Amino acid sequence: MVSYKRLNPEDVQFSSAMLLEPRPGQEEIPEASLIPRRPLCSVTTGLVIIGCLLLLLCGGWLLGTMFWLHGSSNNEPHKPPSPAAAGGQTPSSNTTQTGVHVAAASTRQEACSLIPETWRFDCYPERYIVVTKELCEARNCCFIPASSSTSHPSGGNGIPWCFYPPDFPSYSLRSINNTSLGQKGTLVKEVKTYYPEDIFTLELEMRYETNTRLRVRITDPSEPRFEVPVSVPTATMNAENPDYVVELSKNPFGLIVKRKSTGMVLVNTTVAPLFYANQFLQFSTVLPTPFIYGLGEHRSTFLHDVHWNTLTMWARDVPPTEKTNLYGAHPFYLAMEEGGNSHGFFMLNSNAMDVALQPAPALTWRTIGGILDFYIFLGPEPGSVIQQYMEVIGYPAMPIYWAMGYHLCRWGYKTSNSTWDVVRSLRNYGIPQDVQWNDIDYMDKFMDFTYDPTNFGTLPDLVKDLHAHDQRYVIILDPGISSTQPEGSYWPYDEGLKRGVFMKDDENRTLIGKVWPGLTAYPDFSDEVTHEWWYDNLQKFHQKVPFDGLWIDMNEPSNFLDGSTHDCPSNHWEYPPYTPSVLGDLLRAKTVCASAQQKLSLHYNLHSLYGLMEAKASASALKRITAKRPFVISRSTFPSQGMYSGHWLGDNRSQWKDLYTSIAGILTFNLLGIPLVGADVCGFSEEPQEEMCVRWTQLGAFYPFTRNHNALDMKPQDPTAFSPLARTAMKQALLLRYSLFPLLYTLFHHAHVHGHTVARPLMFEFPKDVKTYGIDKQFLWGQSLLVTPVLNPGVDSVVGYFPEALWYDYYTGDAVHSKGEELQLHAPLDKINLHLREGSITPTQTPNLTLWVSSGQPLHLVSALTEDGSATGDLFWDDGESIDTFETNQYAYIVFNVTKNVMTSQVLHNHVEATYITVESASFYGVKEKPSRVLVNTQDALFTYKENQVSQKFGHTFSFFAFSLFS
Repeated sequence: MVSYKRLNPEDVQFSSAMLLEPRPGQEEIPEASLIPRRPLCSVTTGLVIIGCLLLLLCGGWLLGTMFWLHGSSNNEPHKPPSPAAAGGQTPSSNTTQTGVHVAAASTRQEACSLIPETWRFDCYPERYIVVTKELCEARNCCFIPASSSTSHPSGGNGIPWCFYPPDFPSYSLRSINNTSLGQKGTLVKEVKTYYPEDIFTLELEMRYETNTRLRVRITDPSEPRFEVPVSVPTATMNAENPDYVVELSKNPFGLIVKRKSTGMVLVNTTVAPLFYANQFLQFSTVLPTPFIYGLGEHRSTFLHDVHWNTLTMWARDVPPTEKTNLYGAHPFYLAMEEGGNSHGFFMLNSNAMDVALQPAPALTWRTIGGILDFYIFLGPEPGSVIQQYMEVIGYPAMPIYWAMGYHLCRWGYKTSNSTWDVVRSLRNYGIPQDVQWNDIDYMDKFMDFTYDPTNFGTLPDLVKDLHAHDQRYVIILDPGISSTQPEGSYWPYDEGLKRGVFMKDDENRTLIGKVWPGLTAYPDFSDEVTHEWWYDNLQKFHQKVPFDGLWIDMNEPSNFLDGSTHDCPSNHWEYPPYTPSVLGDLLRAKTVCASAQQKLSLHYNLHSLYGLMEAKASASALKRITAKRPFVISRSTFPSQGMYSGHWLGDNRSQWKDLYTSIAGILTFNLLGIPLVGADVCGFSEEPQEEMCVRWTQLGAFYPFTRNHNALDMKPQDPTAFSPLARTAMKQALLLRYSLFPLLYTLFHHAHVHGHTVARPLMFEFPKDVKTYGIDKQFLWGQSLLVTPVLNPGVDSVVGYFPEALWYDYYTGDAVHSKGEELQLHAPLDKINLHLREGSITPTQTPNLTLWVSSGQPLHLVSALTEDGSATGDLFWDDGESIDTFETNQYAYIVFNVTKNVMTSQVLHNHVEATYITVESASFYGVKEKPSRVLVNTQDALFTYKENQVSQKFGHTFSFFAFSLFS
């Protein structure tokens, strides 16, 4: 037995922290004041006495702090210990030096020193500025250097030295009234902050949309502001019996949301002041525990680190790197609570933002545009939270069947014939493959909607051959359209200019950037005219090369320049008062100007929506061209994109660490509503190692979307490029995936119809087991198939955590009775460990070289029985490619049950597809005694019994059956 831990409850510290004194001799760098500073004077004896009395009050406040930190959630007061949201008056610059003001200053310093370090909310988050006492006090904030090595005197991650005091001005709630949907009120602020263009009067609206969903909107009632153009459901009436209780603090304003059943505080914004300026919106909230997930796209562990960790969102072309904003923006988090409940929070905002986590635990939302429009989902199960989130942003699309097959690609095939050779090689070795891709080297001079007539002259013939073998072909497209071709020679650009589909700069010129084809223009996908132009281009090219799917890359959008060939203007869109911690420090870094003009708004507001809008246009065009479910894989993503595309995790590296972090990536995107997700198997850049590529292929066989892809000039890494031993191990892994296609297809159906996850964290099924909260080296397919891959070199065993349950080895049926423990598993190079959870029935098929052939095979059912001998499973089946088969009732849905030694099938929805579903054999894990007889539809049948399992192969296949075991 091997014992190791990633995270246990006792590892998480909930303490009031030390009360630190300022360090003497701190160097101060004089800077120009941003706001008037408080005058200073000496203290009289009488005022010292008053100050002492106030100090006693502060001591009482500290005791309350300690009580809150260590008390039960049911008795949790409304306001956590940070006093930063108080709304005392700030002296003006012409206030006389009276004794009253002196006393206030003295008391304030004492109050600042009593704030625990973990509850300091950063008043100076700007990066690259060494924050001095003068700068901090110019913002009317507390300045106390921290002794910890994780502190910071400048904007960044760590204990802030400059933080909000108890009396920092905020908004007050002036009025509140009931409405048909909830409540509306007015928020007013009288004191200007240190960011320009404060909005002093706000409208607060709380919509009790469903019993498990609360929506809160804070807007400017005097002027419209940008709102994210994503369709969300419109509530028509107040929830009848909400699972939440909403409380409001009037002065200063604060919102407290509690779970009605437990009293647990889920959201509490009274911990820090609310900011609402034209280009700076900020508020903070408590977290009930440090267990928080989501907030993509970042390379990190699945469980986020709340120890002074800032997550920035602004779509960016950069290989996956820690502490960096990556390709997509997803301002949603899932939070676990004590006792196993969970809730979700979605900020419907597309502007550049920082989400700052701190170990209180607490979180700060800091965005530079739009409005504050957020949802709170009550769950209480983690899976229910995701379902409720999907109800708002939209359920993911049902993929076309071949999307779940094995995809092969690389940058650097050089020619269509070399691409074809690889396809033939896989066929010769009997390695399954459904889809072949090409990267930009298929294009003529890297231009969209072209192919190289010399090196890829046989491309149409290659595609024809793929189709003849029930295989499919996917092309890459980048949004940048070449702008330098002779007039009349390149229709996409000429026609785009004519229709006005390209982004404009601040002087209304076509904005020109630079990517692979050279100088390029960028289509404005926020304009429906562009969607039609995009369709016309795709339709024309499809007539030459009948591709089946689209890979849309570089759509953050990426730019080899910063901005454009004409630079960008020096205005407040390019240089906002506050810039989140974006890579490159400027909003235009390796993308287009923030001030670029689009149909719906400035790029400043629409940037992180670019990939979503292109995916929507691409999916729509493919539907029209193929009359089948569209297959689109996009690099840049935003909430609701699962309705239009899948996602791959970007340009990873051929390293063991990337192999490991890919699990967190696929789990996170399943939370975010994009279940069709995977990483480049074997890694994109750097030379692959054979052992690592075998292990990665085994893990990749259980990505919801599995594609092997590598970079230009790297060694080939398709399965045929390695030794016979490695090639065989990879082939076995892929055949295993193909055999489980009925299960995977059914899981995607549940994702499409119910908002379920496909690749699922263990904590979703075991939310009361805190040991599962940090697990990202294992995962589940659905409820029951546990995947435990090898993630380290040179080993033939792996340690996996088994939550309390009865589990069965998928291959042997051997039982594992776990009380919630870690087990060492045998894992030779040719094996990935799989275990079935008790109570499940898994449909499988004999695999073949393509899913089209495999899907015509009879079923084999694997039942993993509970202690009392029961199990259940299901199967969704349709033609695999028609649009909206569930919505138009063109599908079959079958439920399998085992109870009291009898297995039955029940067709809950019948269609012509059901006639093709037959069962050829069945296995039962957990049969305690050898049965004397086995009956299939009342007829005796032959069977085998070995070590608590029964296997039976029918003499012929059955569409409907009753299968009985008699002891």
